[in-house]
Amino acid sequence: MKNLYLVGGPMGVGKTAACRELKSLLPNSVFLDGDWCWDASPFQVTEETKAMVTDNIRHLLGNFLGCSAYENVIFCWVMDRQEIIYDVLSGLDTAGCRVHLVSLLAGEETLRGRLEEDIRRGLREPGAVENSLARLPLYEKLNTRKIDTGGKTPREVAEALAAISKE
Repeated sequence: MKNLYLVGGPMGVGKTAACRELKSLLPNSVFLDGDWCWDASPFQVTEETKAMVTDNIRHLLGNFLGCSAYENVIFCWVMDRQEIIYDVLSGLDTAGCRVHLVSLLAGEETLRGRLEEDIRRGLREPGAVENSLARLPLYEKLNTRKIDTGGKTPREVAEALAAISKE
């Protein structure tokens, strides 16, 4: 049986780093970061671009799920509303697949520190801190398993994610 991990969380919480580690921990794994499906300049959020990115994500995830080479399909993105999760899952054939819905979280101080460091390094725009902190409370409302990344390495978070499939 395949595992499909949908890992959400605010910017700066460590989704990409943890999912890269998870890919190395699990056998026959493939990883998709939702940001790779919408890397545009200028970045435009419209109904058309939102529909396009969701279609891109579903297409890639569907291909990964349909490929016999992969047992574990890992996807991460800023999924701060239940509708986003449902939109990603709709149209995917998840028969014969265990779907693991997870939100990675961190306290405000931890998140602020990580994002400010990314801004200093030129990896994020200055507004990332306020944007991420504003979305943080939305994750508590989601029907997902919550994992706190505060004080943990990406490897430790990946190990917690990997343990989910063994339950």
